[in-house]
Amino acid sequence: MSEKIPVTVLTGYLGAGKTTLLNRILTENHGKRYAVIVNEFGEIGIDNDLVVGAEEEVFEMNNGCICCTVRGDLIRILDGLMKRKGKFDAIIVETTGLADPAPVAQTFFMDQDVSDTARLDAVVTVADAKWLAERLKDAPEAKNQIAFADVILLNKIDLVSDEELQNVERMIRAINPYAKLHRTKNCDIALSEVLDRNAFDLDRIMEIEPDFLEDGHHHHHDDDIQSISVSYDGEVNPEKFMPWISQITQEQGPNILRCKGILAFPNEPKRFVFQGVHMILDGDVQQDWKPGEKRVSRVVFIGRDLDAEAIRLDFLATVAE
Repeated sequence: MSEKIPVTVLTGYLGAGKTTLLNRILTENHGKRYAVIVNEFGEIGIDNDLVVGAEEEVFEMNNGCICCTVRGDLIRILDGLMKRKGKFDAIIVETTGLADPAPVAQTFFMDQDVSDTARLDAVVTVADAKWLAERLKDAPEAKNQIAFADVILLNKIDLVSDEELQNVERMIRAINPYAKLHRTKNCDIALSEVLDRNAFDLDRIMEIEPDFLEDGHHHHHDDDIQSISVSYDGEVNPEKFMPWISQITQEQGPNILRCKGILAFPNEPKRFVFQGVHMILDGDVQQDWKPGEKRVSRVVFIGRDLDAEAIRLDFLATVAE
């Protein structure tokens, strides 16, 4: 895992502040080199002109990622980047504000060459504190961007009252209770909170929901996006779990925006970590369970029209005897 190039997907609705954050990353003295891929919607890209001139390579994809045609473009660019491995430390992909992050995120699982050399480090969503409540009503992309996020920057907090801020945070939490949420002005944030998060090892959830390790499950839902977490204080049987997670993602894939989990397998000293986007799954053993640490298995699903009780029962049916 550590040898793979970390990739941060930067998303957020139009005008939320993505380019401000990107410029901050490119100008701060952090000693790292980033390759930047800008995905602008429309025939002529304008974001490229807004990104400050730095040593980083800026690539532009102009075929609009409303549809999955973005994937071919992204794979081609990533392939070109990997031929220059060693010249940069990480990759940032800035998606258009009109984008569903799914096709971009899926690229890191679907293409073997890409998944062999790059890993999705985190999906970072910039949200506009003043306008997000309105966008959640009329723009499904805005809702998907919140649901997909590992890290959310609730930006422009100086433009709203405390009451408005608390209201929009409640709306965000109804869609995605697990992302790390930061309040920002002008995307002013320590870059360590955004980059190199390794957000997919799921330990970050513990920062938000300390009772996550308790037995049972939690089920939060928005009007049409729900988040379901199930945890078991013990090990699961890989011969039962693997067929189940494969089956549910194939059958329910279109409704599953994101899924991830950490699992304890019998006689396995390392944690098994998986993540998925729609029907695409990826998983591997990662760091060791610490001495004395409870070997707890847990999964999270964020999506639409999911049967929370069925997921809970089916997951618990995979526990080791």
